Amino acid sequence: MGLQNAKLSSVKRANILMLGLDSAGKSTLLYKFRYKDAFLTTPTIGFNVDMIDAGKDFTLTFWDVGGQKKMRELWSNFLEDTDGLLYVVDSCDKRRLEESRREFELILNNDSIKNVPVVVLANKQDLPGALNAEEITRRFKMKKHCSDRNWYVQPCCAITGQGLAEALQRVATFARQYSKSKETFTTLKE
Repeated sequence: MGLQNAKLSSVKRANILMLGLDSAGKSTLLYKFRYKDAFLTTPTIGFNVDMIDAGKDFTLTFWDVGGQKKMRELWSNFLEDTDGLLYVVDSCDKRRLEESRREFELILNNDSIKNVPVVVLANKQDLPGALNAEEITRRFKMKKHCSDRNWYVQPCCAITGQGLAEALQRVATFARQYSKSKETFTTLKE
């Protein structure tokens, strides 16, 4: 095994699944994580994949899956092998909050994602009337639905970048812990 390979294999990777209703701001957030820039995005048909370095020897692969109704039927296909769920909520869109909560609950009930850590991004905090993190925590019944896993609600704004460094940090920490626990479990099973 050459030195090149040895170096490559020491980098840990984790898959982060990014879900949320259409227009919640997923793709904009991903661009902002990656390029520190806000871009005008078009609705994602299918999915975007992007790799982001999250500290030394740790790479996160973000799967940003479209949130239109017909895409949501495919969400469950992406749950396998996920080390973290990033669920994006438009904190301003009170009309669709209930719909977003229902979709979130459906995902959490899926066995493929049992114990997988969750970070909810309460996006669009820059807009008037946006619900704060406490309010989102309450409305999404986080304590009830996420009692079996690590979870966190991070207020943020994809356009200004506010809260994004913290969100990335949190996701990376959770994913690292989760992939470690998975390795331990696999070793025990063998």
